[in-house]
Amino acid sequence: MKILFVCHRLPFPPKRGGKIRPFNIIRHLTESGHAVTVGSLARSPEELAEGQPLNEYCDNLIVGQINPVAAVAHMVVRLPTSIPSSMGNFYSRDLHREIRDELRRNRYDLIFVHCSSAAQYVSSANGVPSILDFGDMDSQKWLDYSTFRRFPLSMGYWLEGTKLCREEKRLARRFDLSTCTTAAELETLSSFSAARHTDWFPNGVDAEYFSPTDEPYEPDQICFIGRMDYYPNQQAMLYFCKNILPSIRARRPTTRLIIVGAEPSTEIRNLGRNSGVTVTGTVPDVRDFVRGSALSVAPLAIARGTQNKILESMAMGVPVVCSDVAAGGVDANSQAHLLTAANRDQFSDHVVRLLESKEERGRLSAAARARILNNHNWSSSMQKLDDIIDRVMRGAA
Repeated sequence: MKILFVCHRLPFPPKRGGKIRPFNIIRHLTESGHAVTVGSLARSPEELAEGQPLNEYCDNLIVGQINPVAAVAHMVVRLPTSIPSSMGNFYSRDLHREIRDELRRNRYDLIFVHCSSAAQYVSSANGVPSILDFGDMDSQKWLDYSTFRRFPLSMGYWLEGTKLCREEKRLARRFDLSTCTTAAELETLSSFSAARHTDWFPNGVDAEYFSPTDEPYEPDQICFIGRMDYYPNQQAMLYFCKNILPSIRARRPTTRLIIVGAEPSTEIRNLGRNSGVTVTGTVPDVRDFVRGSALSVAPLAIARGTQNKILESMAMGVPVVCSDVAAGGVDANSQAHLLTAANRDQFSDHVVRLLESKEERGRLSAAARARILNNHNWSSSMQKLDDIIDRVMRGAA
């Protein structure tokens, strides 16, 4: 088949959440013998250059560039309209024109869009079978933000979430089938009662790349991995350092927390002034920090979809302690494959128990790795995607 694949971030290198899933889908479609044209966005010449190896995984690559000033302008213009401002953040006139021209010149058998913000680029396509992979239901993330921010920011997030929810319903009606990353996200989508057909397929992990090592770990080191310019990650670490880490260090004073992630804000960098806390910023390879830790924490209060940081830690055989909401996107059972906490006391108890018991750490390490191999591998996920595509094509026929 000839497939047009459109996504909101140039999906190479696949090192962050918004790029990992689309990259693996593109690679799979190409390896399955389909001719794939990719349309996407780059926000800098550096990102464009870094993404060029994606050409090896598709037949044609169309990239529109958008600079931060233009992105902000597109968002502001949409403020007084019913169009979500976040859609403006991912809009490029050049990319829109090139994809429109591509659709006029060539006949495609399938249009596949990853992320609702990229759906605006195929608005002129009619009569072509189409799939919209929402991934996460972004509207709910914005609505979650509104409960954590003070007025007037809370009102702004609520308004954006409401507008985006309305847009997600409209898009779900337009596409032949809509998908998500988790059963929980699918439940949200289904509650809209708007989509023609729905399904989901999980994120996987490159279990060979994210694999355990025989190198010793630091028995008093815990880690958090994630981009630190992302509000849910910032909120999680600010809360953890204020409300959970002091309790852990009171019981085990040698405990150290290392926060690993690109673009830490000033508030996050200041956490490095606290005793026992290190903030690294960008690092060449996060695996060394995870493997070198006794455990990984994910105390997220805002979490939609799959938390790749949890999957990757589990794949490396590093036990995870996380919030209940963060565990919602992972196909694993609490106590058996990871530890979940409903409150700060429970969180600190889990961490201290793992730090003090090599046996318990070893049990969870082996169980976590096995669960990832069985339930979060890209091969089985892509088999499910193949079934979804077959169903859409049969319906079109």
